[in-house]
Order: sequence, then structure tokens, then C-alpha cells
Amino acid sequence: MRDITVTATATDANTATEVPADKAKSRTRSKNRAANQAALQLLCDAYPQVFSRDNIRPLKIGIQEDLIADEKVAKNKIKRALASYVRSPYYFRSLKEGADRIGLDGQASGTVSDSEAEHAKQQLKEINKLRQQKQRDEKAKQREDRISSKLDMLVTKR
Repeated sequence: MRDITVTATATDANTATEVPADKAKSRTRSKNRAANQAALQLLCDAYPQVFSRDNIRPLKIGIQEDLIADEKVAKNKIKRALASYVRSPYYFRSLKEGADRIGLDGQASGTVSDSEAEHAKQQLKEINKLRQQKQRDEKAKQREDRISSKLDMLVTKR
């Protein structure tokens, strides 16, 4: 006998229909990700010598204040873009001990300390662990769905 799961629902403002809570959460996450990427593109366009998707380098400590003072990009966009940029695995990989940090002018402005490099390594380990867990969970869900589908086919044959 199979368990029947009841999902919570949320109202989708655009279509005024009910959608499962996990889909609403996924949709919100996708919108946030898109907004983060758009904000990051603004920084890449305004400061190509500092922000790049191909050549990610450690940023100067306090660069957010410099960006806000420069007023080329709105404060909320700066915060959104920086959060996305510095939490990426690529950024964590750039944080090697002794690596130069760069300021808005594209010039060296400090170096990455040993403790910062170690923190970045730990963050990468955590990201990888979460990815592996998500993959295991997805495989288990696919397996359960396959079994459920086969059981349904067996039940409908009779």
C-alpha cells in the first residue's frame, strides 16, 4: 500500500491559481537567481577590469562601500550582485593564500590571508557536500517514482 502525500499550496499572483508550495518556492528561487545574474551583469559592464565571469579574482575588503560611493549602480543591485559573486564556488577557488585582492581601479589592494583561504576551502567542501546530497536525494526520488509507476501499471492491469 502506498502513502499518499498532501502538498501545501501557494497562490501564484500572475495566474491566480494554486500551485504546490515547492513549485512556488522553486519559481521564486529562479526569479531571484535571474535578478542576481542581471545585477551581476550590471557590475561586469560598469567595472570590466574588476568583475568578470571568466577571470574571477578576490575582491578588496570593503569594495561594497566603494561601489556604493561610486554610484554607477543602485545600492540594492550592488548588494544582490556581490552576494551572488562572492558565494560562487569559482570565487571561493580564487581565494588562495597570498593572492592579490583587487579594488575598483583593477589594481592590487591587499592579499588573501591564510585564514580567509582556509575558510574558502571549507565553504567549497560544504558546497560539494550539499551537491552530492542533492544528487543522492534526486536519484532516490527517481527510483521511488519508477517503482510507483510500475506499481500503478500493475494495479491498472487487473
